[in-house]
Amino acid sequence: MTRTIAVIGGTSGIGLEIAKTVVARGDNVLLTGRDVERTTEIAASIGPNATGLALDISEPETIVEALKPCGQIHGLVLAAIERDANSVREYNIARARRLVTLKLVGYTEVVHTLLDRLEPTVDTGIVLFGGRAKDAPYPGSTTVATINGGVEGLVHSMALELAPMRVNALHPGIIGDTPFWADKPAGVIEAYESRTPGGKLATTADIVDATMFLLNNRGVSGTSLYVDRGWRLT
Repeated sequence: MTRTIAVIGGTSGIGLEIAKTVVARGDNVLLTGRDVERTTEIAASIGPNATGLALDISEPETIVEALKPCGQIHGLVLAAIERDANSVREYNIARARRLVTLKLVGYTEVVHTLLDRLEPTVDTGIVLFGGRAKDAPYPGSTTVATINGGVEGLVHSMALELAPMRVNALHPGIIGDTPFWADKPAGVIEAYESRTPGGKLATTADIVDATMFLLNNRGVSGTSLYVDRGWRLT
């Protein structure tokens, strides 16, 4: 049976690679992005098994209407993220509110909205993206660290409430081949690599593989999976 996987935040970065992988393995993908023209173009570039839908989960009141065209879904990946630099000493309330709303309220409202289209079986996997900043904060990560910790709590609650559907979180570490990290000044990546067993950082392919695992493995629910090649062990 051909399945349909929804990738929220699927027009760039890791989300886009997940969408491409879903189609490459023979399934359909529904990917979302904020801009309707760009989202439609990216879906068309993937092929006829990809459909694009405009959605901005930082405005949760618009989610119900935006997802009305969405049909039956057999798996859901919530990969929409934003970068934010915020600190307690120089706290920007507007940026903090937007990011908290996007991940914690937006992720939840997407699941709530799609419940009537998600098959209520153990074969249905829901994957929420968090991040290792919850365990390893860095300067400016006040909001990011907080919401990624919130994602872990949200997964526990959803896994209990929505069973037998499975809900898990994926927490990437530093992904060295993404533009955000690859464009850092000389020495930054090397410093992180030196703290990683094996001397290499996790890659986008590692994250995609882990996402597919959480979507497909019927024995895993309520779990936070760290993909960082053992970073912080040394």
